Amino acid sequence: MSKATYKRATRVADQIRMEVADILMRKAKDPRVGSVTVTDVELTNDLRFARIYVTTLLEDDGESDVFEGLAKASGFIRAELGRRLSLRYTPELVFQKDLSGPRGDRVLSLLEGLGEKGPNAQPRETESSVEGGRHADD
Repeated sequence: MSKATYKRATRVADQIRMEVADILMRKAKDPRVGSVTVTDVELTNDLRFARIYVTTLLEDDGESDVFEGLAKASGFIRAELGRRLSLRYTPELVFQKDLSGPRGDRVLSLLEGLGEKGPNAQPRETESSVEGGRHADD
């Protein structure tokens, strides 16, 4: 019998991500946490600590208010998770800003900048310069 290629912590983290998003959307009364998207959850192998990555569309001051609201609501969210999940221990929750979105946007903008024609840019190849799936200059 083959062993699964992923850990239980990965499956539980995905479930926590869905449940926390649902709790924030439906149950949380604090208006500061209304504009939050849960993007990822990292869970320790012993399922005791969960780092929840969130994004928000708000800027500086609004963003700090969101994280204050999340910190204040973390006890409620953890209690609600305990009711929804069948785990021996409900993990401690730590909310963190997800930086992968802005990093990805920056990488995309850099790549697009490379694709723009500059004064020394080589002309782009067209389909007519490709023969049989290979470039004509190969």
